[in-house]
Amino acid sequence: MNQGTGIMTRYRWVICGMLFLATTINYLDRQALSLTWDEFIKPEFHWNEANYATITSTFMLVYALGMLFAGRFVDWMGTKKGYLWAIGIWSAGACMHTFCGVLTEIQVGMHSAAELVRATGDTAVVIATVSMYYFLAARCILAIGEAGNFPAAIKVTAEYFPKKDRAYATSIFNAGASIGALVAPLSIPPLAKYFGWEITFIIIGGLGFIWMFFWIFMYSSPEKSRFVNAEELLYIEQDKHEVEDISVRAEDNKVNVLKCFKYRQAWAFFLGKFLTDGVWWFFLFWIPSYLNTQFGIKTSDGIGILLIFTLYAISMLSIYGGKLPTIFINRSGQNPYEARMRAMLIFAFFPLLVLVAQPLGTLSPWYPVILIGIGCAAHQSWSANLYSTVGDMFPKKAIATITGIGGMAGAFGSMIVQRVAGDLFVYAGEVQMEFLGFVGKPAGYFIIFCICSVSYLLAWVVIKLLVPKYKLITDL
Repeated sequence: MNQGTGIMTRYRWVICGMLFLATTINYLDRQALSLTWDEFIKPEFHWNEANYATITSTFMLVYALGMLFAGRFVDWMGTKKGYLWAIGIWSAGACMHTFCGVLTEIQVGMHSAAELVRATGDTAVVIATVSMYYFLAARCILAIGEAGNFPAAIKVTAEYFPKKDRAYATSIFNAGASIGALVAPLSIPPLAKYFGWEITFIIIGGLGFIWMFFWIFMYSSPEKSRFVNAEELLYIEQDKHEVEDISVRAEDNKVNVLKCFKYRQAWAFFLGKFLTDGVWWFFLFWIPSYLNTQFGIKTSDGIGILLIFTLYAISMLSIYGGKLPTIFINRSGQNPYEARMRAMLIFAFFPLLVLVAQPLGTLSPWYPVILIGIGCAAHQSWSANLYSTVGDMFPKKAIATITGIGGMAGAFGSMIVQRVAGDLFVYAGEVQMEFLGFVGKPAGYFIIFCICSVSYLLAWVVIKLLVPKYKLITDL
C-alpha cells in the first residue's frame, strides 16, 4: 500500500475493470456455440433442437455443480489464484470445441466435413450422437471453469468496495455479460463464416489466457496493493466497524456449508437465483435460433447481426441498475437491503413487456428484439442487486461460498428451462401445437416467453417473504 498523499487513489475501479473484462470473455466463450450451432454446426452434424438442448442443459448441470464447489474453492485458494484457475480452465474448454469435428470424423470413419454433411439415415443419426458427446465434453470443461467467475468476482468486489458501492461495482462488471453478448454477434458469426467455426473457438478461447497474464501482475488485496494508498484503503474499509468484518481478515476461517442452509437470507438468495437465472440463459442460448425459426434470419446475415447487437445494446442499460439503490440510500437513508429490494421490485415489472413480444413479432422482428432487450436489461439490473444482498448480510469469508451455492441454484433452474425449451420446440414442431394463435415452434417460444416474463415478480415475493427486513448474519 502506498503512503497517504491526501488525494485518494481509485485503483478499485481498475480492478473492477478487470472483472468487467473477465466477465466479457466469459460470455463470449459461452455465446460462441449459440451463434454457430444453428447455421454452421447443425447442418454439419445433423442436430435438432433436442441435441442442442441436451448440450445446453448438461452445460447448466455441470455449471451448477461447479458453482457448488467454486465458491469454496475461491475461499480456500484465495481470490488471485482462484480466479486464475477458473479462467484458465474455461479458456481451455473453449478451445477444445475446435477439435470436436475432427474427432467425430475419425470415430465415424470419414475424412471431411463435406462427408459428414452428405450423410443420411442411420449414419446421420450416429454423427449427431457422436458429435454431441464430443461437444458435451468440451462444454463440461468450459462449465467447470466458468462456474468460478462470479464467486471470485463478487469476492473481489467485497474486498475492494464498501457496501454502498458494491451494487454499482457489481453492475459494472456484470455489464460484461451484456458487452460479451454484444460483441459476440459482431465477431463470432463473421469469423465462423470466413474462417470456419473451428478457428472461432480458438480465437475466442485464447482471450482468457491474455487476461490471466495481466491479472498476475495487477491484483493483490487492497491492504497489500502498491497501487492503493491510505486514503483509498480507508474508503474501502469504511464498514470495518461492523461485526461482520471483524474476523474476516484470516483467510483460513472456514465456512460450514451445511450451516449456510439454516438461514432465511441464504434461501432468499438461492431461490431468487433459481427462479430468474433461467430467463437470461434462455435468451442467451436461444435467441439466434429463434430469429432463424421465426423469421428466417441467420446470425451471419447483416440483419441478424444487427438484431442481436441491438438486443444486447439495450441490455447495457443495466449498468445504471446498480446505481438506483445508492440513490435511494442517499435520499432516504434506507439500509442497503431495503434500497435493493425497492429497486428490484421496479426491475421485476419490466420483463412483463416480453408477454407481447411474440404477438408484435407478427409485425416486425424488431419488436420482440427490443422488448426482449428491455427484459434482459432488467434481468442484469436485478442480478447485480441480488448478488449484492449476499455482501449486505453475510461475512466476507462466506460471500464466495454463498454466491457459489446460489449460482448452483440458478444453474439448476436454467438447466430445467433449457431441457424443457428444447423438448417443447421439437414437440411443437412435430405436432404443430397451437397456443394463442401461434402454431408449431413459434407457439413453443410464446409459452416460454410467458414463463420468463412473470419469473421476477414471483422471485421478489419469495425473497420478501423469507427476508422481510434486513438482518445481519454474525454467527456463521
